[in-house]
Amino acid sequence: MDRIRITGGQRLNGVIPISGAKNAALPLMIASLLTDETLTLTNVPRLSDVSALSRILSNHGVDRSVAGKRIGQSAETGQTVALTARQIVDTCAPYDLVSTMRASFWVIAPILARMGEAKVSLPGGCAIGTRPVDLLLMALERLGATITIEGGYALARAPKGLKGAEIVFPKVTVGGTHTALMAAVLADGTTVIENAAREPEVVDLAACLDKMGAKIEGAGTSRIIIQGVSRLGGAHHAVLPDRIETGTYAMAVAMTGGDVLLEGARADLLQAGLDVLSQAGVDISETNEGIRVRRNGAALEPVDVTTDPFPGFPTDLQAQLMALMTMAKGTSRIRETIFENRFMHVQELARLGAKIRLDGDAAYVDGVEKLTGAPVMATDLRASVSLVIGGLVAEGETMINRVYHLDRGFEALETKLGRCGAQIERISG
Repeated sequence: MDRIRITGGQRLNGVIPISGAKNAALPLMIASLLTDETLTLTNVPRLSDVSALSRILSNHGVDRSVAGKRIGQSAETGQTVALTARQIVDTCAPYDLVSTMRASFWVIAPILARMGEAKVSLPGGCAIGTRPVDLLLMALERLGATITIEGGYALARAPKGLKGAEIVFPKVTVGGTHTALMAAVLADGTTVIENAAREPEVVDLAACLDKMGAKIEGAGTSRIIIQGVSRLGGAHHAVLPDRIETGTYAMAVAMTGGDVLLEGARADLLQAGLDVLSQAGVDISETNEGIRVRRNGAALEPVDVTTDPFPGFPTDLQAQLMALMTMAKGTSRIRETIFENRFMHVQELARLGAKIRLDGDAAYVDGVEKLTGAPVMATDLRASVSLVIGGLVAEGETMINRVYHLDRGFEALETKLGRCGAQIERISG
């Protein structure tokens, strides 16, 4: 298993290109199942989750081609991927494929909408909480599908097609909103989604579906209206830049000090996160090229933050912020309201010398004078990169084990940080 070794103490200076968003690329790839024409996606990140979803889609009959490198492209430059589902050859998504990545359960919506039936394995548990699929299935039932659970599989049937309806989510759910959108675009009649997720990745999916011929209004608000169409066509669409990667590297710069341009980043996708960094004493400025992050000598100030659905502070940046606040001058409070069990990184940060107390859904982080390198273990995707942030300033050597978690969501991480001065390397095997 690969490991990452970091020798702390280096400031970061330079340019870090921001990749396409994993959380946007995955639903966009799944949307290729809605049409027999080609959906071409640009700025697709090179991630293990993208590769895993490609294998799942090929199981259903999706042909995939990746454009060759062009002049100026490098290892972390997004791919151009063409996806064509001329025929869906299998309406079943088996456990051995779905269990590798929870988002793959969303294939149930386009397969059901296009074929009238779908059989998809329930994804099972998750390291950071249960993340149930009940709201996703509720949305399909509201559109007229009959759902049965047999042998660990969800069987969805709508032999006469889906019908437009009102879907009211009792709580904001990104997966539920993605699922409802992809099912409703081919449903007969009008669908209204109330309490819809407002995340930029939902807006990106709706924009792509519109290019394919869908009729969607209100994406980015809590009320989305979809007028169903009989078929969708192909399209070209660029994946939006990854706001979580943006926030992660911004916190890495804030932790180490220095001056870095996050090339291609968009502030409007992450305003709550950038506001928190400003409160902590970090200089954030928008440029024509992206977002510039600077901290030169100023102390980090403690913050009080609660994770919330967009446009609030993202749960996917909670672990990174906690790592940053270990070096603040005072006590920070970080409340996690989205996922249970998302404080598993606390014990690993403690191995570096962090002082963190847990009280229910809140973590209290007492800033320390220094962190010290140690062997640590990644427990999930975002937790693993919080250990990288800690390791960048820890005295001595930090060895991060089980970094396959990192490869799920961060493209060429050690290359990007190393180019800006970090002493970081991947050790294979």
